[in-house]
Amino acid sequence: MDTVSDVLSRGPDERVQVLDSDGTVVAPDLVPDLDDETFVSMFRDLRFCRRFDERMISLQRQGRIGTYASLAGQEGSQIGSMYALSEEDVVSYQYREHGAVVARDFPWEYLLYWAGHEEGHEALADRNVFPLNISIADHLPHVTGMAMAMKFRDEPRVAVGHFGDGATSEGDFHEALNFAGVFDVPALFVCNNNQWAISTPRDEQTASRTFAQKADAYGFEGVLVDGMDPLAMYVVTSAAREKALDASSETPRPTLVEAVQYRYGAHTTADDPSVYRDEAEVEEWRQKDPLDRFEAFLRESERLDDGRVDEIDDEIDEILATAIDRMESFEADPDSMFEYVYENQTSEIRAEHEEFQRLRERYGDESFLRE
Repeated sequence: MDTVSDVLSRGPDERVQVLDSDGTVVAPDLVPDLDDETFVSMFRDLRFCRRFDERMISLQRQGRIGTYASLAGQEGSQIGSMYALSEEDVVSYQYREHGAVVARDFPWEYLLYWAGHEEGHEALADRNVFPLNISIADHLPHVTGMAMAMKFRDEPRVAVGHFGDGATSEGDFHEALNFAGVFDVPALFVCNNNQWAISTPRDEQTASRTFAQKADAYGFEGVLVDGMDPLAMYVVTSAAREKALDASSETPRPTLVEAVQYRYGAHTTADDPSVYRDEAEVEEWRQKDPLDRFEAFLRESERLDDGRVDEIDDEIDEILATAIDRMESFEADPDSMFEYVYENQTSEIRAEHEEFQRLRERYGDESFLRE
């Protein structure tokens, strides 16, 4: 039977799974030794992610926030991997992995970005989470750099990068993983393979059998995981983290994890997925839902019941309502849009800023800014 210590040695083709699609344990030896409250906390954060997603899409449709990237279907990968990390580990993600923020106590300031504000990133930095990255794969060389710094300083922590399958076609992906392999740094790269890079399907993204296989070229291990199984993601991430911190090991420190999952919704709220995929495919993947299978596991093991679920839902709704109220009551400084275009204002921008200030003084903030 498999043990936690050898899940990484399976290779990039055999998928790691602990729970099947209906929540039945298929690998008893891989069920992590966690206390009941931690299991329930994982469920709470999975549910928080899904509810957060629903509220954000609703806010965007009402014009109360800008374009938003949905995570529905990908909660298992995000929460499962985050729970296997230390709070000191540094996480850098793309733009869909909101679970990284949820698992680190969800500061309300995270909403400010989606409402168009510059502020709020400090709250993430305080939790060792880097601001989200819109440019595809650009954050991965930074993950490698952070891991190199941790190695040089002999710090007992790792750097983790989350990204989508489309990022594997970018040069930054290859440079980051090559550097990580050459310098043997404590880094973990999590490829969230949700089957679609906007409208490009997985089989048109790469000729490799799996994305995990790409690790072979860089001299370290790649592992394939059921990304909609939170426990499988926990086990693999935990094993990869342990390996990354073991300086005496003959096995290279980095690991590439391919989390196989599915994006239920649109790429972003500006996308229409009905143009490029069949709804029947979406429904097929919904039968593997990470929330449903994890809830079934917790109920079967008598860790969860209706009363606890109701308490969790009430708590989530209250937290989100408060966060949204704080976001919408936040007042931005309009002058800030002139401050960060260049390090030093050009003459043209300075002139525009002066004209803007003149009009504000003439008409007043309330009437001028509304128009």
